[in-house]
Amino acid sequence: MAARAPQLRVTAVRMASFDDAVSNLDNIGGDVNSRIEQLVTDNKVMLFMKGNKMFPQCGFSNTAVMILKSITPEFETFDVLSDEAVREGVKKYSSWPTIPQCYIDGEFVGGCDLLIEMYESGELAEMVEKAVAS
Repeated sequence: MAARAPQLRVTAVRMASFDDAVSNLDNIGGDVNSRIEQLVTDNKVMLFMKGNKMFPQCGFSNTAVMILKSITPEFETFDVLSDEAVREGVKKYSSWPTIPQCYIDGEFVGGCDLLIEMYESGELAEMVEKAVAS
């Protein structure tokens, strides 16, 4: 008599969707907001970006890093790719839909396009130098 193959039981597993993950951010929003607030207040120049200042992971983040490096070495970055809650939370925190996001002296300055405009006008260098000196 031939051996019977064991029967396998297949169980459906529900995978959380991106929308589910984002809606779950509301449950931890206070904690995320306080983490973001702490990063913004603890650092005179703070850049939320994809990657870090040594290895940017997108062109917009790279441009923002290059602009800031040309003004000062004294800025910090947070890699939003490493933390989905912060990635979505910072968009709510600033009411700005895209990454990168730059904060100077606790104030939201903007994303890559605004940094370019402010850099070209000299306004960004003034803001950064004032913040770093204080």
